Amino acid sequence: MDYWQHVTWHRWPDWPTFRAGVSDANRIWFIESGGPRLYTDVQYHRGDYLVFGRETAGLPNTLLEAERKTWLRIPMGNSAARSLNVANCAAIVLYEALRQNGFAEVLK
Repeated sequence: MDYWQHVTWHRWPDWPTFRAGVSDANRIWFIESGGPRLYTDVQYHRGDYLVFGRETAGLPNTLLEAERKTWLRIPMGNSAARSLNVANCAAIVLYEALRQNGFAEVLK
């Protein structure tokens, strides 16, 4: 892609390292099928994290069960469909978070 120079990204060596670096003031939302709440049922705040699993395996069940309060789902219109593409899921939830916050990060 020709726009990586415009993106600031970070890579952590593993989940515990990432989790240890997240402030208690920031929430981590886990988006995965089967979540107890819809992604539209929460208020997103600046500094929240959105976590998506791999398309082939999703997020580990042990993680989801441990983080049930912040486990969200995107409703599926067809029960025969297994899942949505992870890029589409990320776009859907990120856009909702940005919308709720007045697109502050986009319009500056």
